[in-house]
Amino acid sequence: MGSDSPMTSTKRVRVPREKAQEMILQAAEELFYQEGIHAVSVDAIVERAGMNKMSVYRQFSSKTALILAYMQKKQAAFWQEWEESMAKHPERPREQLVQFFADLAARASSKQFRGCCFLNVAVEFPDPAHPVRELVCAHQKRISDAFLERAVALGAANPRELAYTLILLMEGTYADSQTYGTDSAAIQLLPGIVEKLLAAAVCTDAGADAN
Repeated sequence: MGSDSPMTSTKRVRVPREKAQEMILQAAEELFYQEGIHAVSVDAIVERAGMNKMSVYRQFSSKTALILAYMQKKQAAFWQEWEESMAKHPERPREQLVQFFADLAARASSKQFRGCCFLNVAVEFPDPAHPVRELVCAHQKRISDAFLERAVALGAANPRELAYTLILLMEGTYADSQTYGTDSAAIQLLPGIVEKLLAAAVCTDAGADAN
């Protein structure tokens, strides 16, 4: 072999563990959210991630473990969005809640929006004892508590009723975007509807005190 002959290497580059997890989770997130969990195979995730199946099972012991990791990532994203909305109006619960729904309306108007991943998953996992369904229920309970805390801070006459109503508006927005499209007029009206709801909740409280 001459000194100017090209040298080639067949050694494969090993992807670091954290990077591999990130690539697999990203692929799973895209496919699970757009197509549904049961419709997506591990093979499809492998192909999207550009890795082999052994790499997936090296990072996640089962498809259920991967689904839970995906849901935990979605949980973190939801609460980051919640905190960002709250931070725009510190110590002002009415404005915070209106802001949350304004931001929700903006997200729900995106062409890529496929509704709430937690509600979508709840439909696919009806068994309340399944770990995925348990995670969804825990997440929804935390949202309920967060709305209740804001309703109390607002001084609503019936904060628990207000919290339930806000949850129904949120979930109705998710459903509306998928039933009527992300350009639904109802989604655009959402912040105004919430403003009127909150004003009525506080006025009712003031009226009760006056009596």
